[in-house]
Amino acid sequence: MALISWSNMLSVGVKEIDDQHKKLIDLINQLNDAMHQGKGKDVLGKVLTELVSYTLYHFGTEEKLMGQHHYEDSAAHKNEHHKFVQTVGDFKKKFDAGGAMISIEIMNFLRDWLSNHIMKTDKKFGQSLNKQGVK
Repeated sequence: MALISWSNMLSVGVKEIDDQHKKLIDLINQLNDAMHQGKGKDVLGKVLTELVSYTLYHFGTEEKLMGQHHYEDSAAHKNEHHKFVQTVGDFKKKFDAGGAMISIEIMNFLRDWLSNHIMKTDKKFGQSLNKQGVK
């Protein structure tokens, strides 16, 4: 069962970013499914590692576009990315060390953060890119 479903409401109007958001949603849903199916730590760890890695790749894409298009709110946007990476990175370290489990609370955090970030911060960024002809 999907924790997050893609809809056009989540579109920021930039294909590259939307495609990456779809992949992030898929990875969060994979992690959620693995948790609910009682998969072992190795399976959960692999999905969590892929989620962290892809998130860094995605943030890199957005931040590159911010620089190329001189996005005026890039500092605040990058700060949101940094805080998320720090929070998830800390959780992953605890998980890898055996001190944390994938829980509903973690899944809700991932869902809520991604949804809120897309709906507010990324939509504003997408509008700025659209004004510059980036689709």
